[in-house]
Amino acid sequence: MAAAAAASRTFLLFHPKLLEASRIFSYFPRHRRNLPLLLRRSSSQSAAQPTLEAQARNLDSPSGIANVVDILQERGLVESITSESIRSACSNPIVSPLKVYCGFDPTAESLHLGNLLGLIVLSWFRRCGHKAVAVIGGATGCIGDPSGKSLERPELDVETLEKNSAGIKNIISKILRDENSVAGTGKEKALDVGSEKGSILETGVRENANLNPHSENNGNLNVRIEKNAALDSRLDDSFTILNNYDWWKDITLLDFLREVGRFARVGVMMAKESVKKRLMSEEGMSYTEFTYQLLQGYDFLYLFKNMGANVQIGGSDQWGNITAGTELIRKILQVEGAYGLTFPLLLKSDGTKFGKSEGGATWLSASMLSPYKFYQYFFSVPDIDVVRFLRILTFLSMEEIRELEDEMKKPSYAPNTAQRRLAEEVTRFVHGEDGLTEALKATETLRPGAETKLDWETIEGIAEDVPSCSLAYGQVLNSSLVDLSVSTGLLSSKSAARRLMKQGGLYLNNRRVDNEAKVIEAGDIVDEKILLLSAGKKNKMVIKIC
Repeated sequence: MAAAAAASRTFLLFHPKLLEASRIFSYFPRHRRNLPLLLRRSSSQSAAQPTLEAQARNLDSPSGIANVVDILQERGLVESITSESIRSACSNPIVSPLKVYCGFDPTAESLHLGNLLGLIVLSWFRRCGHKAVAVIGGATGCIGDPSGKSLERPELDVETLEKNSAGIKNIISKILRDENSVAGTGKEKALDVGSEKGSILETGVRENANLNPHSENNGNLNVRIEKNAALDSRLDDSFTILNNYDWWKDITLLDFLREVGRFARVGVMMAKESVKKRLMSEEGMSYTEFTYQLLQGYDFLYLFKNMGANVQIGGSDQWGNITAGTELIRKILQVEGAYGLTFPLLLKSDGTKFGKSEGGATWLSASMLSPYKFYQYFFSVPDIDVVRFLRILTFLSMEEIRELEDEMKKPSYAPNTAQRRLAEEVTRFVHGEDGLTEALKATETLRPGAETKLDWETIEGIAEDVPSCSLAYGQVLNSSLVDLSVSTGLLSSKSAARRLMKQGGLYLNNRRVDNEAKVIEAGDIVDEKILLLSAGKKNKMVIKIC
């Protein structure tokens, strides 16, 4: 009996990596089972402003009632659904809004472009009156999802998981809060998963409006709701951020095997596409990875039972993990009403992943990829992809997208007009209005021939995004522009510099130079601190004067 009792307190021994996480997410207090919800209302909110719900009803829906699945399907954002019943389930968000969740494993400190579709689909559900939940995989991140991977993911230590989870939480919270402002709601609300106090901050409630009646643990939550009944009406366009470590850390091996494991069939698990591909590879698959689908499946079961989350979304490579959850809900709770929806992976027209570049992943964090570079990445999308990306990555109406598509076919079309709109919309969604302003200012600053007056702070701000070097004042003053172009590495030879100059493609501080004898004068050095050289539209060199 003593051995059994000891075993019953063993935390998922079949996943030894989770043992190392016993102190993970120290900013998630262990005593706090009911995390607070942070609710802020902007002082500038006006009753006349349209809600997300009202805006969604005016999008692509002649009947005036927005069905989010129909909208997503028209825009190319539906790969598969577990049941056609999801269409009727989401048809009346005012009376019975769905609660939709998407998971994000903390494999890096920032989300990347591949994660963007998950946030966009969550936002579409919110715009159509439903509720969104983002789940950070603090527990599942210790294991690593094998879906779409040919090798087992590298093991992450506790400190890295903590850092990555905090970074991802901040990104999700910022994007979804800014999306509220863009949509004109004036409301912000996110689950505070970082408070050490466990108290309700400012005006906060524990969101509990859709708790499933099958839950056995609703008592404490109901007390909170009763105390905050006056705020219940404010929950309509909320989003919640959770970390699955909060419920996994107290689950024992024996409990998991008894309550979940006995409902899983090995044959079904092995038939999952992600498993079959790995089993056929030379690397094979570890038992740890094999059980990942049950971990994610249990997340859906837990959220369905305790928080009323009835839809899980994910990329098409998540189909097996999502259906593992719907099956567990059906078998264990013996109820229907849990749905899954997958969206296509973000690919270019040639079938390669969009978001991968020579410099690596296209990150959503401004500290890892500047808003300027992020903007430029979308501005460089080829014509063959731009219309499809406008459909799936922006919230522009289909009518406006079709108009842009028609304009592209006309002789009078100004090149890159559609790309500019795509870059603006996506940059605004990810980095907010301030980030877009920063990107546009940097773009104008770096545009050869621009009339914008340059200052050293503006150029210094973009120096990390373009090649740069440092030279002494005496090395620059009275130097030949041709020589300087070569010595800084902007051009390969003096003959190349002279040839480009004759073609009208060499610029000093955005001004075209066609005089081969041009030398750098004191007045050319911006604020006596910096120079900007350009070879054509794309190749730049920032010279810092030291």
